[in-house]
Amino acid sequence: MSIDIFKNSTNTTEFAPGEVIFKEGESGEVMYAVVEGTVDIVLAGQTIEKVEAGGIIGELALVDNSPRGATAVAASAARLAPVDKRHFTFLVQEHPTFALQVMSVMAARLRQADQRS
Repeated sequence: MSIDIFKNSTNTTEFAPGEVIFKEGESGEVMYAVVEGTVDIVLAGQTIEKVEAGGIIGELALVDNSPRGATAVAASAARLAPVDKRHFTFLVQEHPTFALQVMSVMAARLRQADQRS
């Protein structure tokens, strides 16, 4: 599932390969849209997902205000668009398709987690 609403975003942050974006257990103030590059989602020392351009990471922390459930590490040089709670709420209200795309990503990740256990 590719969420292309951020592909032309000018408000981005760059991460070098191997750089930690966020760590499991940290509070989550923002989610990120991957504009360029690849990000590994790591749990218990294992990469459980590779998120490429058009993907999102960290969205769950904005939805339920809980700590990060995994660590995100740039697998390659990556450019990410941060989305804080205010911007996330705006996007959900103004672009219902965005909300459906986020729910689709969350559902796919839940199904993958169920298959791993």
